[in-house]
Amino acid sequence: MKKRLSRIAPWQAGKILAAVYFGLGVIIAVPFGLMISLVPAVPGQEKPSALFFIFMPVLYAIAALIFVPLCCWIYNIAARHIGGIEISVESQPDA
Repeated sequence: MKKRLSRIAPWQAGKILAAVYFGLGVIIAVPFGLMISLVPAVPGQEKPSALFFIFMPVLYAIAALIFVPLCCWIYNIAARHIGGIEISVESQPDA
């Protein structure tokens, strides 16, 4: 059975993906920050501060909260004129 995704709620998608991006940012930034703290500094350059690695996940979340709704809005306009993404769905028998 074919179904068509005709609209995405921009604000809801933005909130969900902001939370996901924040989580991924924490998962990536914390180990990366720990690795950077263990590597000796290059002469003449400073290492990024711990505040940078704490702020990175917040920055990712803010970017998602801005750009995901914008992309959803553009998708909704395109889907109205061209048609949405088609997906195939099949029913699973009860276990």
